[in-house]
Amino acid sequence: MSHQYTNDLIDETSPYLLQHAHNPVNWKAWKDATLEEARSQNKLMLISIGYASCHWCHVMERESFEDTLVAQVMNDNFINIKVDREERPDVDQVYMNAVQLMTGSGGWPLNVVALPDGRPVWGGTYFKKEHWVRALEQITKAYEDNPSRLIDYADKLEEGIKGLDVVSLNTDIPDFDINTIEEIINTWSQRFDRNFGGIKRAPKFMMPNNIHFFLRTAFQTEDIELLEYVDLTLTKMAYGGVYDQVGGGFSRYSVDSKWHIPHFEKMLYDNAQLVSLYSDAYLVFKKPLFKQVVEETLEFVKRELTDSDGSFYSSLDADSLNEEGDLKEGAYYVWTKDQLTQVLKSDYEMFADYFNVNSFGLWENGEYVFIRQDNDAHFIRKYELTNDELQSKLKSWKTKLLEIREKRDRPRLDDKALTSWNALMLKGYVDAYRVFNSEDYLNAALKTASFIFTKQLRPDGGLNHNYKDGISSINGYLEDYATTIDAFLSLYEVTFDQKWLNASRNLTNYAFDHFFDDANSMFYFTSDEDSALVTRNVEYRDNVIPASNSIMAKNLFKLSHYFDNEQYHKTATSMLNNVFPELKQYPSAFSNWLDLMLNYTNNYYEVAIVGDEMHKQVNELNRNYLPNILLIGSDSPNDLPLLKNRYVDGETFIYVCVNKACKLPVKQALEALKLIEK
Repeated sequence: MSHQYTNDLIDETSPYLLQHAHNPVNWKAWKDATLEEARSQNKLMLISIGYASCHWCHVMERESFEDTLVAQVMNDNFINIKVDREERPDVDQVYMNAVQLMTGSGGWPLNVVALPDGRPVWGGTYFKKEHWVRALEQITKAYEDNPSRLIDYADKLEEGIKGLDVVSLNTDIPDFDINTIEEIINTWSQRFDRNFGGIKRAPKFMMPNNIHFFLRTAFQTEDIELLEYVDLTLTKMAYGGVYDQVGGGFSRYSVDSKWHIPHFEKMLYDNAQLVSLYSDAYLVFKKPLFKQVVEETLEFVKRELTDSDGSFYSSLDADSLNEEGDLKEGAYYVWTKDQLTQVLKSDYEMFADYFNVNSFGLWENGEYVFIRQDNDAHFIRKYELTNDELQSKLKSWKTKLLEIREKRDRPRLDDKALTSWNALMLKGYVDAYRVFNSEDYLNAALKTASFIFTKQLRPDGGLNHNYKDGISSINGYLEDYATTIDAFLSLYEVTFDQKWLNASRNLTNYAFDHFFDDANSMFYFTSDEDSALVTRNVEYRDNVIPASNSIMAKNLFKLSHYFDNEQYHKTATSMLNNVFPELKQYPSAFSNWLDLMLNYTNNYYEVAIVGDEMHKQVNELNRNYLPNILLIGSDSPNDLPLLKNRYVDGETFIYVCVNKACKLPVKQALEALKLIEK
C-alpha cells in the first residue's frame, strides 16, 4: 500500500478547505472532475461538510482526519471530498436532507458516504475515531459484497430526498387575513420566555427575522403585550454574554436560556440582521441601549470583519489559544477575577456589580462571561452618579479590556466574502444610516454595494457567490440574488440613485431566466446552468437567515409597485399562497412570509417625493418606523410610473398613494405622516 498523500485542497481559497490542506487524507474539492473520477473508478465517495468556525469540525479533524491510520482507511476505499457549506450551500442542503431522513437529526460536521453517482447511502454528524473507522470498514465491505443492496437503498432515499422540499402550486384563491396572523401569534406566544425573552428553550438562537416580524405586527396592530415581549427579548439579548460586552457584536447562540454563555463563534449574517433589527427597534422604543448595540456592533464589524475593498469576511472561530497554548472555546473572550482587578483597580467592585462577576456570571474554572441584569438607571441611583459619569466609566472600562484582549491569541478568521452575507451586511448599514443618519454608515454601504456591483456582478448579468484573493469561483445561488436585490432596493430608498433600482430589476429578470419554475411559481435554489445534484431544491422555510424564496417574494412585491409590473405582483402573491397552508403549522419557519402577508392584510403605501428637497423630506420621514411603505424620489422629471408628470420646478411635493389611488400632494413630511396609517 502506498502512503503518498495527494491532498488537493492546497489549491483552494476557502479558509475551511485550507484548514484541511495538510491532513494525510487525499481530500479533493467538490468539482465536476472529482465526481467524474468517482464514476470512472466506480469508487464510493466520502463527503465531509463543515465550515471554518465549526467547533466539532475541528475536533473531528484532530481525532480522525489528522490520524494517518484513519486516513489510510479513507484513502484506500473512498474518493474523499471536503465541502465548505458556506461556499456550497446547495451540496450541503442535499446531504443534510439525506442525513435527517436517515437519522432523524443533522448538524455539522456532516459526513456522508455516497455511491459513485453521488446518491447518499449512509451518513451522520460527528463520529469518534473508533466508531468512524468501524463504520467505514463496514460500508466498504457491504459495497464489495453486495452492491445491489446499497443501490436499492440509494433509490429509496433519493425518492425521500426529492419528496422533502416539494412546493405545489396552490390553486385556491388567496385569502390573506389579519385574523390568521393574530391566531398564529396567539399559539406561538405560548412558547415565549417571559423572563428572558426569546423562546422557552436552551440553546437559544436569536432568530432576528422572527423578532422583526413581531416588532412590525405588534406596532401595526398596537399589540402592547407583544411589543413588551419584543422589548424584553432585545434588552435581555443585549444584556447577555451572547452579546460581546467588551468589543460589540453577537455570537451565534447561547447554550443556556438566559442568553449568558455563548457558542463563541461570531458570524457576519447574525450581526448584519441584528443591526437592522435593533435600528428599527430604536425607532419604536427610543432606548439608548438599542442605539449602543448598533454602534458597537458596527464598530466590531469594521474592526474585525471588513476588508479594504468594502467587502466583509464571513466569521470568527469560537476557539483560540489560551495562556497555556491550548485551543479552547471562548479563550479570547473570558476573564478571571485576578485579571480584572489588575486592570480595573479601584473600579473593580462597581464593574463586577454591573457585569455580574459573581455566581450569576460565572462560567467554569473561575472564568466569567459578562452579563447584565439591571438597567443604567439602577446604577446611577446606587452609586450616586450622573448618566454621563456612568457612560464615561463604561467607555473607559471597555477600552482598557479591549486593549488587553487584542494582545491575546485571536480566534481564526474566515476571510472569504460571500455575496449573500455581504448583501445582508450592506442592508444592515443602510438601515443604521436610515435610522441614525450617520454619513459613515452610508459610505460603508456604498462601498460594499460597489464591491458587489464591480466584483461579483458578471458581464452576463449574473452574480458570483464567493470572493477571496481576487477570485470568484462559484456561480451565485438564489440567496445571492434575493439578498442583493433587497439590499439594493434599501439603498435606493435612502439615496434615490436610480442605478440601484435598475440593478435590482435586472437581477430579478436574470433570476426569472435561470431559477424560476413555471409549474409552481417558485424559484429553485440553484441556477439552470449549474451541474445537477441528486435533487434541485426549493428553499422556502425561513431559518436564522430567511429563505431565499421569501426574500424574493418580498422583492417582487416591492418591484411590482416601482415598475407597475403585474407579472411581479402575481408571482409574489402566488408564492405566498403556495406556502400559506404550511405557514400556520410551523410559523417560526415562515416569519418572513408572515411579514410579507402584512403588506396584503394592511394598507401598503407608495410615497413619492419629487423636488429639490427630497432628501430633507425623506430624512424627516425616516425618523419614524414605517414598515408598510416604499419610498421613491427624484429631483428632476422622471418617467417611472410613480414619478411621471409629478415634477414641478422650484417645488417639493410628497404624494402618498395606496392601491394606485393617491391623496392630494403635501409639502411637508409631517403632513405626509398623517396620511399613512399603521
